[in-house]
Amino acid sequence: MSYRPKLIATDLDGTICPHAAPISKRTIATLTRAHELGVRVFFVTGRPPRWMGQIKEAFNFGQAICSNGGLLWDLQNEKVIEEWRITPADLKETVTRLRKAIPEVHFAFENHGDFTREKKYEARWDVGVDNTGVDDILDYIGNGAIKLLVRGSDKLFNSDEMLKVATQAVGDIVTVTHSNPWESLLEISAHSVSKGDTLAVICERLKIDREDVVAFGDNPNDFSMLEFAGRSYIMSDGHPDGIKYATATAPPCEEDGVAQVVEELLKLPGR
Repeated sequence: MSYRPKLIATDLDGTICPHAAPISKRTIATLTRAHELGVRVFFVTGRPPRWMGQIKEAFNFGQAICSNGGLLWDLQNEKVIEEWRITPADLKETVTRLRKAIPEVHFAFENHGDFTREKKYEARWDVGVDNTGVDDILDYIGNGAIKLLVRGSDKLFNSDEMLKVATQAVGDIVTVTHSNPWESLLEISAHSVSKGDTLAVICERLKIDREDVVAFGDNPNDFSMLEFAGRSYIMSDGHPDGIKYATATAPPCEEDGVAQVVEELLKLPGR
């Protein structure tokens, strides 16, 4: 017999957050109903905490796993609960290896609202956060980083191609993924840190079995979370490899796919 989930873990962009529209009223209402029924809701994202204001405004509940698992964020009180950083030594080794493995790459990193980028790193979403830039990111890694960003040339590689090369080059010391199939951008976390790894830690602490978890996502940075959850859904317009990790497919974000699935799951008995 199937039961109502005890925890919902959902990605944001392309999953419950349309790329060109606000979160729908239906999605807000459905996740609110889940919360009212005692289901824990976690917003699991590659976003840094400074991009979570939209989510706090839409929901007055839930916690967040930010930076692809690198940081557990108290959404309501806007403070860090726990973090898992890339060490300075691993940052140095990662940057050094990737400069050799992939031509024309430039770097940036996230640290508690601080965004540091090399001058040649094009900040397409963080325009204005770091207007100056630095010559060499390796001169600024003394405190490690929550997430390392690697931008390549769109003319040479797409994200999937970069991911394959980077995983071979540095996969033994860090976790490499991406959340954007349209351009050559990688997101790197500490070794064995991912959305799925951090969600597993949370579930163990909450004494929630993975079979009682449902997860939603659309891109490779969600695959570890989809693979961990007992029930998981790749968005139908998401990355084509997603079905290898998910147990089912959800309608696209623009059709409130997560809300459609959760509405049905909430009809199931609790346990």
